[in-house]
Amino acid sequence: MHILEQKIRDANKKGRPALIPFVTAGFPNADDFWPAIKELDDNGADIIEIGVPFSDPVADGPVVEEASRRALSDGMTLKKLMADLKERGGFFKAGLVLMGYYNPFLQYGLEKFAADAKAANVCGVIIPDLPYEESGDVRALFRKHGLALIALVGLNTSAERMSLYASESEGYVYVISSMGTTGVREHIAPEVDETMMRARKCFSLPLALGFGLKEPAQLDELHKDARPDAVVFGSALLQHLDAGLPAADFLRRWL
Repeated sequence: MHILEQKIRDANKKGRPALIPFVTAGFPNADDFWPAIKELDDNGADIIEIGVPFSDPVADGPVVEEASRRALSDGMTLKKLMADLKERGGFFKAGLVLMGYYNPFLQYGLEKFAADAKAANVCGVIIPDLPYEESGDVRALFRKHGLALIALVGLNTSAERMSLYASESEGYVYVISSMGTTGVREHIAPEVDETMMRARKCFSLPLALGFGLKEPAQLDELHKDARPDAVVFGSALLQHLDAGLPAADFLRRWL
């Protein structure tokens, strides 16, 4: 079992969904980013997704887009992030996942990135703009270094296409709860029930639900058979951190 799957299964045995906070690298600023990651790690995060800032984040809403802009302005790059991660290799209990667009990884060099990621104890990667049909070589390279290439599926992903991902995927599956970009939403779309149950039939891996989550009460809107194994929260957490509030306070409501 991949370590990311194990992290989620262990949380589920405790009677709760695994917690997967997302924070853009270098946000809210260079001084506070790593202390925020440490605080998340110390206060219940099972997996931490670190966003790689990019100048054209087409799938991201205004909060994550602004976080990327600020991080880039402050000098955060994938190269700097990898150097910082290698300095901190083994510091964190949570599984570490990098989420970013394909171009920065390609520019870094995929072979070098995979080797450096392994050295930094990174467990997985999410690349939203890398379609399944073009992912074979990347997936094989990452797997050689113990990195899971996390599948992304959404409301419009057919069972046939989910089955393609299921044949290759490791770690967990990221189920996108809306057709739009990232961002806080008050309610979960009714179509998420059917999407989650469709994914449950196709995947044996844990299902993580993201895009728009901010509080546990939102999960009450889902049918019991559609409840996720893990929850991902990004925009709401970024807003929380940007307001100068403790990361631990955000996680506490989910524990």
